[in-house]
Amino acid sequence: MTRPAPAVQALIDLAAAHFPPLGTEMTDITEVRAFFAARQKPAVTPPPVAHVADEDADGVPVRVYDPAVHENAPVIVFCHGGGFILCDLESHDGFCRTLARGTGATVVSVDYRRAPEHPFPAAPEDAYTALLWAARTFTGRRIAVAGDSAGANLATVLTLLARDRGGPRITCQALYYPMLDPTRSGPSHDENGQGYFLTSDHLRWYWAGYLREPADRTDPRAAPLAGADLSGLPPAHVVTAGFDPLRDDGLAYAAALTAAGVAVEAHHYAGMFHGFLSMAGDDLPEAAEARARAFGFLRTALDPN
Repeated sequence: MTRPAPAVQALIDLAAAHFPPLGTEMTDITEVRAFFAARQKPAVTPPPVAHVADEDADGVPVRVYDPAVHENAPVIVFCHGGGFILCDLESHDGFCRTLARGTGATVVSVDYRRAPEHPFPAAPEDAYTALLWAARTFTGRRIAVAGDSAGANLATVLTLLARDRGGPRITCQALYYPMLDPTRSGPSHDENGQGYFLTSDHLRWYWAGYLREPADRTDPRAAPLAGADLSGLPPAHVVTAGFDPLRDDGLAYAAALTAAGVAVEAHHYAGMFHGFLSMAGDDLPEAAEARARAFGFLRTALDPN
């Protein structure tokens, strides 16, 4: 059986050591979040961005990162991961700063309500409210949606809602190791279910906290792979990792988009693991390469020229 390179496995083990044992020893949400927050302090100073401000997007908290490249810079509405239960504006602050700097776009990071206190459909509805606010606040600018893991789920759902509810127009979607299948039926959920940071126990716990009704598991706003009509959606950039239990979620969605006639750039990093894009640096050159491709896609798609 193929294993990650030793340097990659060391990073996986480090990430796992800083993550709560969800769905096993630890189940209380307050305890889980306290454990997580205490171990997510940035080790380095966050990259500077010209203007960063917390705003109220019609009742949904957002953080706006403006690199001040030019007055009519495009906009990226970003939804953070965390299984719909963990993470927040702070956990993804560094990545959003890097995203703004790397694309020249204004990034609107969405602090949607989290499960289990606020189960489905609170998160996608909050994200859509923030999308409408961004379109109204930054009138006339091109808009992309992006997200990682559960946030990539929300980004896919935003494209469906925007299409079916009459807007706003989304230029493209950027999906980083998306979490899309509550049935966890792809082979990668078994093959990579233990030992690679994100585990099958985590995913089972996340989905159980997010979806309360049986019908939710086939609702396209929760499970975009469950037979949703994907025609007419914006071009997509999909990133998957070989040692990720969510690998097959992303591969299946890229294939489904292609079958529906949607232009897709699918990039699979066979030696990587869930969350690797947030670890770009000297220790993980593959992540730097993946970021360059991901940000390049957004720059090109959002360029009005």
